[in-house]
Amino acid sequence: MAGQPAKQAGLVAYPSLCTQVTYEALQAAALTRSLTILGGFHPTDGDGVPPGFETLLLLGPHEPGFWSTFTQSPEWNDAEPDPMDRWSTRMIDAWAADLDAVALYPFGGPPFKPFFSWALKTGRVHASPIMLLVHDSAGLFVSFRGALALRDKINLPPNPASPCLTCVEQPCTTACPVDALDGRNYDVAACKSFLDHVDGRDCMNHGCAARRICPVSQQYPRTPAQSAYHMATFKR
Repeated sequence: MAGQPAKQAGLVAYPSLCTQVTYEALQAAALTRSLTILGGFHPTDGDGVPPGFETLLLLGPHEPGFWSTFTQSPEWNDAEPDPMDRWSTRMIDAWAADLDAVALYPFGGPPFKPFFSWALKTGRVHASPIMLLVHDSAGLFVSFRGALALRDKINLPPNPASPCLTCVEQPCTTACPVDALDGRNYDVAACKSFLDHVDGRDCMNHGCAARRICPVSQQYPRTPAQSAYHMATFKR
């Protein structure tokens, strides 16, 4: 694989051109960017991945650290629209260029890339009882900043089971104050209407009640400020 040394100070250097980049090296490089690999798979025809690429890795925020890194970035501080998407594009495009890979994003459409189905194909992201995606370490706070399509077929680590399989009480199914999540549909209108009222301030300031109550989410160190940012963006 055409891996090249990282160009930015402090980033993990890649192996020589004759050495295939490993999952472990890529994860280490992701962490230097306040990102993490949320899962990966080897695409086949029909997955919507550009031809000629043998591995797709989904990237998300690494916590703790992501929010602090992002809020110190030029994109956060320039008062222009969509700072997080622009930060993600800058970071992941540069990394993809170093790897002779292609960067793909869940924003910028239509058309939009099938990140939902890609996430399920990784085996590390699952449909929760309320049909929102749940991750083995990020819980219901799982989110994607982009993906890397690699030309090589790299070995991927084994996947842990869905955390929902051992979650007996499934508190996410009863946490929504307006029952907007019933396991079959997501009543977006009811959710947004609730957020307009005083009673919705807890969700606006700290994040979706159903996402927060997930036992895995509660172990994921996402800051209330980041959750409030995502809620404000969602409400727009």
